[in-house]
Amino acid sequence: MEQICFELENVEVTYLDKEILKIDRLAVHQFDRIGIVGKNGTGKSTLLKLLAGEIQPTSGKVKGYVDLGYFEQVEAPAVAEADPALLGKLAVPRNSGSLSGGEQTRLKLAQLFTHYNEALLIDEPTTHLDQDGLSFLLDELRYYYGALVLISHDRAVLDELVTTIWEVHEGEVHVYSGNYSEYMAQKQLKREQQTQAHEQFIKEKSRLEKAAQEKMKKAEKIAQAGRLSKKEANAKPNKSFMTKSKGTSQKAAQRAAKAIEHRVEKLQEVEAVQEERQIVFRQSKQLELHNKFPIMADRLTLQVEENVLLDEVSFQLPLGKKIAITGSNGSGKSTLLHHIANNGAGLTVSPKAKMGYFRQMSYRFAEDETVLQFLGNRSEYDEGFLRSVLHSMQFTGTDILKSVQSLSGGEAIRLQLCQLFLGEYNILLLDEPTNFLDIAAIEALERFMAGYEGTIIFVSHDQAFIKQVADIQYKLQAKKLVQV
Repeated sequence: MEQICFELENVEVTYLDKEILKIDRLAVHQFDRIGIVGKNGTGKSTLLKLLAGEIQPTSGKVKGYVDLGYFEQVEAPAVAEADPALLGKLAVPRNSGSLSGGEQTRLKLAQLFTHYNEALLIDEPTTHLDQDGLSFLLDELRYYYGALVLISHDRAVLDELVTTIWEVHEGEVHVYSGNYSEYMAQKQLKREQQTQAHEQFIKEKSRLEKAAQEKMKKAEKIAQAGRLSKKEANAKPNKSFMTKSKGTSQKAAQRAAKAIEHRVEKLQEVEAVQEERQIVFRQSKQLELHNKFPIMADRLTLQVEENVLLDEVSFQLPLGKKIAITGSNGSGKSTLLHHIANNGAGLTVSPKAKMGYFRQMSYRFAEDETVLQFLGNRSEYDEGFLRSVLHSMQFTGTDILKSVQSLSGGEAIRLQLCQLFLGEYNILLLDEPTNFLDIAAIEALERFMAGYEGTIIFVSHDQAFIKQVADIQYKLQAKKLVQV
């Protein structure tokens, strides 16, 4: 029997009287490979911190029986030993004082894998990682001999590495066997079963209500027959018997109708499945572009100080397509996007191009507006459509009444993306838009992109995301831009 590495019993975590997690019992065994999923703010990182002993539960017990390695997403690299061979393999610069986001992630991974631990607890390790870094991570974890608990928004990574999914939803943890795709298949099956059960409920409810109405009509007919004129009634023999008989029949029909109504009330109601509606961002006639290639480059050279990133590159980016740009960290993807946004030298950009630009940076809101006001003041769409867009991007209930200045980093990113798709643009430039988004928000972004009528040029390392949305993929390598 496999050794237990971690146990949680009767665990509750509350913050300012709000229940974050409530777990009756969970255990991690010796060779478990667990992926934790759920929307941002549901308690995924809290659950990992509990296992790591970084925080204590409000009540209940968390027991750990093994030595563990812990990778925390937002923490800067600690001063810790790292195997020089791993540092070289991950191309971590010697000067650790000025590392980029990707370089910091790679340093933390080198530190994590320098020593063997019986359990690894890893929170969002793929943020900022390029394809080379991702390949290293997968190689290390694919054959890792121990318990792995992983939070990731990268669906391809979860498919590759885990055999169990813990879904954190409304403070509870639901366990599914299989990788991410198998988990989604189980969720889809549940939705289909719920749809069938809902249809059956509606059908049965309708049948019973119709039967009850027919019984009540029958009772009404008996009552009408009983209200004969005195003359007609007196002309009938055995009138006393007939009146009693009709009264009894009427009451029986009413009782039958009531019994059926009672059965309707007793029916187990099944809610309809809430399906995400396709959102289409329609472009005004004034924004329509007619150039077949609204952005072109002729022997473009890009360099930062002495470092040449692109060397005499020519390309034509077609109208109305979703165009992915990939490449290693530092190859010049963000620099190229920035150059396009500024209509830089060496480019020919359609004079009617209106570009919206999403960059990886902390977002500051100047005005004190609510989320809904922020979009309404920057969009021509009606309020109902704005609400639909916000709901898709997980702004639910009173979230739309929050002040934009009180939003978390993840909420600010989601609102900024909403604004770009709703804005008066015909070309969108998105630089790593899926970083810091949970899977539900990434899937909402995929729906936004599918429903956008303009041209989108985006930088991403997320293979599942690229596969889902890209019409064309370019790779930046050896100072050239090559179509894949």
